[in-house]
Amino acid sequence: QVQLVESGGGLVQPGGSLRLSCAASGINFGIHNMGWYRQVPGKQRELVARVTVSGFTNYGDAVKGRFTISRDNTKNTVYLQMNSLKPEDTAVYYCNRVNPFSTWGQGTQVTVSS
Repeated sequence: QVQLVESGGGLVQPGGSLRLSCAASGINFGIHNMGWYRQVPGKQRELVARVTVSGFTNYGDAVKGRFTISRDNTKNTVYLQMNSLKPEDTAVYYCNRVNPFSTWGQGTQVTVSS
């Protein structure tokens, strides 16, 4: 049974940083390309960053140069380091496979506000 548990969100001022974590269980983590998604009310969930099984990364234009995705296959965990945060980064953040599993975690709320 797939389980994805996100953590690390919170309230931060513009220009601040946060590091999100996502612990995965019930899957063979090392064979999946993983991603971080975000969703704001009334909008579709969007993929903002992804990391392949070999560690190759790419990013959406809105976060490129500010966010860094990484993974630790020994811990079945994927991370998102978010720097230079902007109010428009406010969203609930989720992790999942790049071709998403039907199961999603609860997400972690990130609020960027002064």
